[in-house]
Parts: sequence; structure tokens; C-alpha cells
Amino acid sequence: MAHSGNSFELQGPSGSTPRTPRPATLQREKEWSMKLQNFKTRDRAIIKAFLEFRKQNIVSQLKRLNLSWSNWGFGMEPLETSAKRLENNKIRYIELHGNLYGKDLGYRSPEVNQILRSHGIKVGGICGMVWPESEFSSSSPLVRQHCIDYFRRHIDFCSEVGGQYILFTPGAVGRPNKYDDNEFCRAAETIRIIGDDFLKAKIRCGIEPVRKDEVSLCHTFAEAKALIDEIDHPGVKHIAGDVFHMLLGEEHIGETILKYGELLTNLHLADSNRRALGTGMLDIDIVIMALYLVGFNNEQCFCSPEPLGAGSNPYDQMNGRPDPRMLDEMVRQTASYFYEREEEVLNAGEMDLLES
Repeated sequence: MAHSGNSFELQGPSGSTPRTPRPATLQREKEWSMKLQNFKTRDRAIIKAFLEFRKQNIVSQLKRLNLSWSNWGFGMEPLETSAKRLENNKIRYIELHGNLYGKDLGYRSPEVNQILRSHGIKVGGICGMVWPESEFSSSSPLVRQHCIDYFRRHIDFCSEVGGQYILFTPGAVGRPNKYDDNEFCRAAETIRIIGDDFLKAKIRCGIEPVRKDEVSLCHTFAEAKALIDEIDHPGVKHIAGDVFHMLLGEEHIGETILKYGELLTNLHLADSNRRALGTGMLDIDIVIMALYLVGFNNEQCFCSPEPLGAGSNPYDQMNGRPDPRMLDEMVRQTASYFYEREEEVLNAGEMDLLES
């Protein structure tokens, strides 16, 4: 095919004049019906189930999903500044950085309660931090004891600020290579020790599956459930999901939510590029539909954006000072997009959803 400017000239083999194409109606013996891709077929099943759900409920009376925000990605920013940003974007919950690293570091509950109350914000839960010096699966008993002590401080703190859950990974974030083949057993044994503490405080214990590039074990919901079964304690019964990790570890996010919905207590949100919602290719509509189908719109469940970027060790951000203007825009974009898509999903016409 030769071209000059905007005009194209077809050439046959060896420069010969090509045959005249047959009319399109003669080229096809029948109309072709395009087969859906596998994920689209799964999407369609969730959409149909959601449409049935809508028929059985009055949309205007449905409680909306609790949009929260995981604030450790804000780095060393004062809580007052973070709370004001969330209030300005109509976010009424916060997932607090688990920063009680010792007696002289971290939040103080009276101050936290005062700041958040002044901005109309409640604590959804605590994001527990797990690193090589403090992790449940470590081969060092001293490290595991350090981790137990860290989480006991946060269980007390979570109760004091009215939080519903504490989430964590069983192995250190930023350590993708395993110590040995016994990490799973050590993690189960050590987490079981604090099961009574969670149960007594009435705080949900949420195990978070994380991608293989960041942690050495517990990469999928199925693996988190296997760990919960191994722990076998009534104080350890929940999963904290993250759509970014689910994109890498699960076959289909919506189906995974439906399968494990009764265990799910928090869902971290970020787009496919691990940045603000609406800037990548995540189908947030399917996520929202699946959450409604499992009754996630209740007082103990939260959607907590955590757009951290795609690095292999996101913990680097917690001790820095990100540009406040960048944080403002990230929160504005995410919150406005989430609220927009939630209303679209709840109110769109049936054919609009089926054809989306």
C-alpha cells in the first residue's frame, strides 16, 4: 500500500493492479456476533445480579458506601491538615496510619478525637505497618514479639478513637523473598496470640493479601482465607482487600468480592496505575456493584483509597513530605470520581448498565 499525503493507493502483489473488493454484503455469509471476552462475561453476570438487586430495593433509601481514606500515604503531614482536606472533599472517614512505634512516637487519642470531631470525620480503622523488624512471619522470636507488642498498642488505640478494624499483612512489606518454608506456620501461630485482644476489644482483625513484588506470603484472598482457617480463632475472621493487588492476584475482582464478601471489612482503592481513581483502567463500576451485592454498605465496612504509586516498597512514603497540592488534587479526583460512579451505577438505566 503506497500513500502520498492523505491519499492512499492500493497495490497488488509485485505492483500488479489489485482485484476489486467484493461488496461487504457479499463478503459475509452471515452476520457475525462477536463473542464477549471472558472478563466481560463475568462482568455481565454481576451486572444482571445487580439489576435484580436494584429492583428489590428503593435506591434513594439505600445507605451509600462508606468512603474513607488511608492517610499514611500523606507522610508526615499534620493530622489537622489531612482532616481538613478530607472534609473539603466530603470524605467522612479516615483509616489512620498505625504510627505508634513506641512510647514517644505516634498519635495520642485525645488529640486525634478532637481534631477529627472538629472536621466531622470518624475513624474507620487502622492501617497496621509490618516491616522486617516487626512482622508475624519472621524467623526471629524477638521480631515476632515486637510485632505482638506493636499491635496490642494499636488495638487499645483503635478502641479509644472508635475504629472498627485493624488491617495488616502477615509478612513484611518490601520483603518479597521468603525466609524459609515455615513462614505461614509462624504467622498463624503469632497472629493467634493476639486473637483474644481483638476479640475483647471488639475490633475486627483484617488480613490483607498483597502482590508478590512486595511480600513473601499471602498474595490472594484464597491464601488469606487459608491463613484465617489455620489460625482458627474467633478474633481473626476478616480480610482487608486492595483492588490494586487484586488486579494482579485474582482472576476477577467482582467475583472475588462476591465469593469472600462476608469476610471483607475494608477495601483499599486505587486505579490500575495505583494512582487516583479515574486516571487508569480499573472498572470501578463492577467493584461498586459487587460491594452492594454483598451488603458492604454498612457501618463496619469501608472503601479506603490508598493511591501510592507502583513502587515495590510503598512504605518509603510514610516518612516523607509529599507536595500538599498533589495530595489535594489526588483526593479531589478520587472522591469526586467515586461518588459520581456510585450514583451512576445506582441510577443508570438497565440497558446503559448492560451495554457499559
